[in-house]
Amino acid sequence: MEKVTHGRIIGIDVSRDWLDIHWLPDGQRHRIPNTDNGHVAVSDLAHDQRAVVCFEATGGQEWRLWSYLQDAGVEARQVPPAQVKAFARSLGTRAKTDRIDAELIARFLVFRPEAGRTLPAEHLRLLRALTTRRAQLVEMRKRLLAQIRAHRKSGTAELFEDIDVELKERLDVAITELESRISELLGRYRHLADTARILRSVPGIGPVASSTLIAELPELGALTGEEAAALTGLAPVAQDSGTLRGKRAIAGGRRALRHVMFQAALVASHHNPTLKAFADRLRKAGKPHKVIVTAVARKLVIIANALCKSRREWEHRHP
Repeated sequence: MEKVTHGRIIGIDVSRDWLDIHWLPDGQRHRIPNTDNGHVAVSDLAHDQRAVVCFEATGGQEWRLWSYLQDAGVEARQVPPAQVKAFARSLGTRAKTDRIDAELIARFLVFRPEAGRTLPAEHLRLLRALTTRRAQLVEMRKRLLAQIRAHRKSGTAELFEDIDVELKERLDVAITELESRISELLGRYRHLADTARILRSVPGIGPVASSTLIAELPELGALTGEEAAALTGLAPVAQDSGTLRGKRAIAGGRRALRHVMFQAALVASHHNPTLKAFADRLRKAGKPHKVIVTAVARKLVIIANALCKSRREWEHRHP
């Protein structure tokens, strides 16, 4: 435990109904309901133990607990599941239960005391909720359009036309309303509005990419370019051993942001003069399309981070 620089650690495996707790160095375990009373109990325990609380990102199940602990003055960290999983493999742990996960999360923070992120501000949490919901509805509309095309091919389009038209109209309206709310929220805070303006000055980064970058990567501008690419899951991971040099591949990161940046890269590789030239060089070198798009997306994130750090807009420099 000599690596721990901030005292005791409480690892929590968060599920919809339960909080499985393991605290170090005592090694004690406990299970409490994932309710308001349960959150009070975790806060009391953290204060009593003078402990840092940590848990994985679990698709939002942890947000209410996280918010309560923040308000109660407890230091709480959200740690990346992929890193905890890799840590478990390094220990040779194959079994998986809620109690084992809680212990692994705690021991991971012992190993990496600097890991994890603190709770974003409330307006950033709201922005993330809005951008996430928009992405979900866009995906629903995409699937609906695929179903409509399938109906047309099978000659059954007329059977479902009324339903399909109504569903698409509702999705269109809901998506437009969410985009309006996102725009209004960004405009309400000067720093967010300035950041959105800086990001949208980059050819290839539009309203969706800029709002998603702000929501999913609030650390933007406070990172190195390599850190920004890694958090987005766009940094190449080496696969080398001895004299063997394997292919580099991307891994981990924030999936929702990575997906949006791939879309932005497709636009930038055709309409951003600098990144178009970069993509053309890779294309002439015989690189596959996916490799090119990934490389352009990585450069976009690095550029966005640099501009946010310097608080200046994009300027194309002719060679």
